[in-house]
Amino acid sequence: MGKYFGTDGFRGEANVKLTVEHAFKVGRYLGWYYGRDHKARIVIGKDTRRSSYMFEYALAAGITASGGDAYLLHVTTTPSVSYVVRTEGFDCGIMISASHNPFYDNGIKVINGYGHKLEAKVEDKIERYLDGESEERPLAVGEEIGRTVDFSAGRNRYIGYLISIPTRSFKHMRVGLDCANGSSSAIAKSVFDALGAKTYVIHNEPDGVNINTNCGSTHIEELQQFVRENHLDVGFAYDGDADRCIAVDENGNVVDGDLILYICGKYMKEQNALRHDTIVTTVMSNLGLYKACDKAGLKYEKTAVGDKYVYENMTQNGFQLGGEQSGHIIFSKHATTGDGILTSLKVMEVILERKVTLATLASEVKIYPQLLQNLKVSHMDATLNHEKVQEAIASVEKRLGEDGRVLVRKSGTEPLLRVMVEALTDELCEECVLHIINAMKSVQ
Repeated sequence: MGKYFGTDGFRGEANVKLTVEHAFKVGRYLGWYYGRDHKARIVIGKDTRRSSYMFEYALAAGITASGGDAYLLHVTTTPSVSYVVRTEGFDCGIMISASHNPFYDNGIKVINGYGHKLEAKVEDKIERYLDGESEERPLAVGEEIGRTVDFSAGRNRYIGYLISIPTRSFKHMRVGLDCANGSSSAIAKSVFDALGAKTYVIHNEPDGVNINTNCGSTHIEELQQFVRENHLDVGFAYDGDADRCIAVDENGNVVDGDLILYICGKYMKEQNALRHDTIVTTVMSNLGLYKACDKAGLKYEKTAVGDKYVYENMTQNGFQLGGEQSGHIIFSKHATTGDGILTSLKVMEVILERKVTLATLASEVKIYPQLLQNLKVSHMDATLNHEKVQEAIASVEKRLGEDGRVLVRKSGTEPLLRVMVEALTDELCEECVLHIINAMKSVQ
């Protein structure tokens, strides 16, 4: 993790940690870097945050000032930017979003020409430029100055691509969508409507400050209630930039990323569409997922937290399915990044092909109670490696044995230490997490 770029781009409070000057200079560097031997073509998408418009124009100004052309997708999803980059021959793409964070945060995610997260070595070069540690890049002049191009057609092509993926109509299916007042507000309903579903949508009226506010994949309660009250067959909730999906079954129960990995992984295995019968998970996946996989003959890999690391493992080994408990699910046949809307389409495929409800599909996994608590600290490494904290972690591991686990890690996007415990009961989870958190607080 660099000074500015974490596991998911350059993120922070708009005009506090991430400023309009930062955005302009990122655009300046990318326009120059990709335009050294030709005129750079860079596509930009944004979510619905108020500050996204400001950063969009700052990035476009920087790109064009360096001689590149900036193509604007306007409000769209992160996976759509990835799709457009790799199918339309762009040098790179930029998504302006802080994903599931509050509206006052924002972020700059750079996607390379293959639709993947930008290479760390290029991020390092951008950081040095931001800090004035590398030479200033020349400004374009005369006819070499770049232009800004409306490219909403690219978003429409992505919508058409999603509609082409399912092999069955969704007719007679009653589907609820929670768009988090974010990027999926512009896309999701049109996809499900085109596939024949009876679509019911909540939180699809963004106003610039209501993105992720008590809605979406991080606040699933409203969708649960909405599905129950309207007697829907299934519900799907996305986050701010729609690279995550959390499902709700017909009874209003949550079907998170772990359950989606199991449901889709088992189905793909049955269809002989899962290389080496293996799914890729992160260390945050629930112990219950692994026990269910063992029973079903599903193999699994574990990576560090972040869809970036999941995808790296998938590409290195040729695996077709991977993801995170949080709902970042990657289907490598169709996408190079987590895609919330695509994930919901693939879950629909299993429901329709198996002719059973989502609750039935998910019932094969017994999820262990899990508690995750964050602690803001000034010095993450010093706190985590302190003898007293390590002793607390070891004592919890010994207490849980094979009937649970503990994971303590640094956040890749915020100055937080995350403590996660899985155990047989909620009470035991709470006791164990509190024991470790108290040890951390005592050494501050």
